[in-house]
Order: sequence, then C-alpha cells, then structure tokens
Amino acid sequence: MTETAFLFPGQGSQAVGMGKSFVEHSPEAAQMLEAASERLKIDMAKLLFEPNDMLEQTRYTQPAILLVSMMAYHLFSRQINEAPVFAMGHSLGEFSALSSVGAMDWLDAVELVHLRGDLMQKACEGFEAGMMVVIGLADEDVEAICHDARETGGRVWPANYNADGQIVIAGIRNDLKNIEEKLKAAKARRVMLLNMSVASHCPLLEPAVKPLTEALEKVLNEEFSAPVVSNVTARAYNTKIEALNLLGRQLVSPVLYKQSIRNNDDLVNRYIEFGHGAVLKGLNRRTTKKPTFTVSDYDSLFSVLETVSKER
Repeated sequence: MTETAFLFPGQGSQAVGMGKSFVEHSPEAAQMLEAASERLKIDMAKLLFEPNDMLEQTRYTQPAILLVSMMAYHLFSRQINEAPVFAMGHSLGEFSALSSVGAMDWLDAVELVHLRGDLMQKACEGFEAGMMVVIGLADEDVEAICHDARETGGRVWPANYNADGQIVIAGIRNDLKNIEEKLKAAKARRVMLLNMSVASHCPLLEPAVKPLTEALEKVLNEEFSAPVVSNVTARAYNTKIEALNLLGRQLVSPVLYKQSIRNNDDLVNRYIEFGHGAVLKGLNRRTTKKPTFTVSDYDSLFSVLETVSKER
C-alpha cells in the first residue's frame, strides 16, 4: 500500500502568474479566487496575475501563497480520495497543511495568514530586519557564528533548517551583513541576503505571538482528519490545544524542515506538494530518497493524479 504525505510551501515560492491555470480551467478555483478577494477586500486576481510590488510584501504574500496551495489541493482532492498519513508545511505552509486536514476552513486560513503577515511586518517596524541564506556550511558552524554575534550584541538567529548545507538566518540586516565575512571565512559556498523585510522565526517577532494566538483560537477546529507535523518540534500533533501553542511558538522558533522529513520519512512512500513551483521537492531531494510530486498548475494536477491512480 502506498502511503502519502501532503506538503505545502511557504514564502519564497511566490511568483506573478501563479494559480492562473487553475482559475482559467476550473470554475471552483475561480470561485475560490473571488471568495478570497471578497473576504480580504483585495483584488486577488490583480495581486496574483499582474506585475506588482505587493506580492513581495509579507501581508500579501502569505494569503496569495495559501490560496494557490488550497486551489491545488482542492482540485486534487475532488478527483481522488487520497488520505495522507500526515500533512506538513514550510512556515506559512503549516497553515495550508492545517486547512487540508480540516483543522480550519481554507477561507478563514486566508484571512488568518493575511493577519499573520501584517503582525510580522508590524513587529519588524522601526528597524531594518532581514534574512540571509547560507549554503555549504554545517548547522553547528552557522549556529556558532550566530551565537558569537549575539554575545557581542548582534541580533541574528538560525531561522530555517532547510536541508544539509542550506540554512537561513534571520535578524537585524546590519548584523547579518556583519557576519557575512565570518560565514565566508568558514568556507560557506554562498551567502546571500534575501528580499525580505521581516525576520521570520526569531525572537524579533515576539510581539506577534499573542495576537496571532488569539486569532487562531477563533478559527481552529477540534478535529483533524490527519495529524500535522509541527515546524517547531518536527513531530506530529492533532489537537486544537497543541496547534494554539505550536503555531504561536512557530513565529519565534526556527523551522525544522529537514528534521521533520527525517523524523517521519519511514511512515510514507511518497510526498505530494501542493502550490506554485517545486521548492519543497528541491529540498526533499537532499533529505529523502522517497519521490515528491508537485501539483503546481493544471497540467501537473492531472499528471500527479495519473501517477497516484496507477500506484493505488
């Protein structure tokens, strides 16, 4: 029997035009676009399909990515009854994962992550926040450099453990720049500041934890159809009380993506990623030998459906 995990990407997967083929070919996807626009009072078609600078702003990036992931998931699930062993996401994607297992309504989730993005941006107002990707160093080397920087007043922390040799750090932009040479001296193959105006998954977001948790309380359901793997613990949870605690902590804790895959890899034979691009498929190549299929547009939807049907 083939056992499947559902995956959902986070920020960094966005691009102008994402979701367009779903909307053009599916009345359901078009209705989802309209419903999200009405709920947020934002023209989501313009945000997704026309060149603009809003798509890179966290408060707009997050609902846009979640909406496209939910389009992909809903169109897939309407065609085939495939229950996951577990669902998980990368950062923002954990909210998509929760929606996929019925822990919250997808439209409530769109509104919630719009708020989440707004809270994150407000928490970083008044200082230059940023994030930096480091390629080619061991986790402990990056951790040690960040620790030494904090010992002398720097504000930098590991934020995303994506794969072996790929880690993202977050903090004050100037403090990130100040450790760039140390990272290179430690033989990092690449060090690059990301186009981010917030510092995700670090203590700088502490002001956002309480209001996000309060908003979560209103939309989370008690029942999950399958467990969700937490970014914070790399372990599965399936209750509202756990979700409230973990999703608040997620804002200020690093994303343990590669650890989540490794901890749960023995439970499944394959992964299906729902959302634009194939970011998580790329990360999975470095962490698991199990295949990852991506539903990112209308053509790939039917390609994955065909593969899943053959393997049942």
